[in-house]
Amino acid sequence: MMKLNELLKNVKVLAVNGPTDIEIAGVDIDSRHIKAGYLFVAIRGTQADGHSYIGKAVEQGAVAVLCETLPEALAEGVTYITAGSTEDAVGPVATAFYGYPSEKLRLVGVTGTNGKTTVATLLYNMFRKMGHRCGLLSTVCNYVDGEPIAADHTTPGPIELNQLLARMVEAGCEYAFMECSSHAIAQKRIGGLRFTGGIFTNLTRDHLDYHKTFENYRNAKKAFFDGLPKTAFAITNADDKNGMVMVQNTKATVKTYSIRTMADFRAHIIECHFEGMYLDINGREVGVQFIGKFNVSNLLAVYGAAVMLGKQPEDILVVMSTLKSVSGRLEPLQSPTGYTAIVDYAHTPDALANVLNAIHEVLEGKGRVITVCGAGGNRDKGKRPLMAQEAVRQSDRVIITSDNPRFEEPQDIINDMLAGLNAQQMKKVLSIVDRREAIRTACMMAQKGDVVLIAGKGHENYQEVKGVKHHFDDKEEVRKAFQ
Repeated sequence: MMKLNELLKNVKVLAVNGPTDIEIAGVDIDSRHIKAGYLFVAIRGTQADGHSYIGKAVEQGAVAVLCETLPEALAEGVTYITAGSTEDAVGPVATAFYGYPSEKLRLVGVTGTNGKTTVATLLYNMFRKMGHRCGLLSTVCNYVDGEPIAADHTTPGPIELNQLLARMVEAGCEYAFMECSSHAIAQKRIGGLRFTGGIFTNLTRDHLDYHKTFENYRNAKKAFFDGLPKTAFAITNADDKNGMVMVQNTKATVKTYSIRTMADFRAHIIECHFEGMYLDINGREVGVQFIGKFNVSNLLAVYGAAVMLGKQPEDILVVMSTLKSVSGRLEPLQSPTGYTAIVDYAHTPDALANVLNAIHEVLEGKGRVITVCGAGGNRDKGKRPLMAQEAVRQSDRVIITSDNPRFEEPQDIINDMLAGLNAQQMKKVLSIVDRREAIRTACMMAQKGDVVLIAGKGHENYQEVKGVKHHFDDKEEVRKAFQ
């Protein structure tokens, strides 16, 4: 329970109708979750306008409503507060209600197109191995110390986010590592949180169905660094052309990492195999269980953050050598007949290029690459032909198939991908709508020394068709194909 006036301390309130010294039992933005004594925050979302549900929230027992415009009829005994932007207000309200949990943790946010899950998860695993209690908020799963909590979004909504952070504080966590998606930043889901540090991985085309332009997408990411306090650190990828743009207006202490140029944290590959690599990081050698230049960048981001959080380089590298790749991220499976299948989440042209580059770095022309990929339905259509082009450019054979078609026809998505290819490129390509059949066919084509890449779904154990999630796991399908 908390007094309403306490919750509104960091909100720019325009007007108040009713008393503010009342006790609030809970806060929510979904009228269906409202109970007696709650504060309902009406937000104008992309799918629905919360203002339409104020009446429903009051019926459910809301004693206070935070909104941008007052409803025509005001219910008796309910306090109505108006603010310029309830989207801006909900974060500070949620963080106040849950006792400012981010101020009791060392919270590090990771943003960028690719690598967010890997960097956040590796930091979580590293700091737990160093003996700390930690929390993780990621695409794959949220964790309160060792307890898994299913994740629906890359970054939860502000209420759930602060609830989880408060659970971490209660569990004695010292650190929390979280992915900050562009949607979450743009929708102010992380508003009111205090970050100890921020990490930028890279920026390539994604989510233009939501952001409309690349500039909007970039600016959403940049807003995260603009908001970091003076006491925080900002670690950026000097190899990405937007790396320095991200931190140009930040108040935080800026550090850079690179595999190509001068930077605070630098690395190069000494040796590479499918089992892992030997790296030189800031003049020290370490063996890691990862492959690919993009993973060297991810590991540098992890190394840099650990240094900025006060860990000794020697201790970091010892633990780094024991870390394993995140589920469904460049995950190798060895077939009994001598070819390698790799399952990866790559679902953008750049991520696909990175994974294929990593495979070629190890193969050195000694085997063929057979790629199975698709594209998600009801998402940025512009990347579909680019995905097909990238797959064809770096593969010997390509099978275009279904990913998560959602509410689109799978064949229409495949046609959009094929539209990016010329007659010469089409000679390398098969299209098989059924993903299970596509994986089986690729494995049947593979010979000893080849690599079969199954891209797009990674850790996901479902396929979303017409609003229904059906069980489907790429790794399971690969193992079946091995038999």
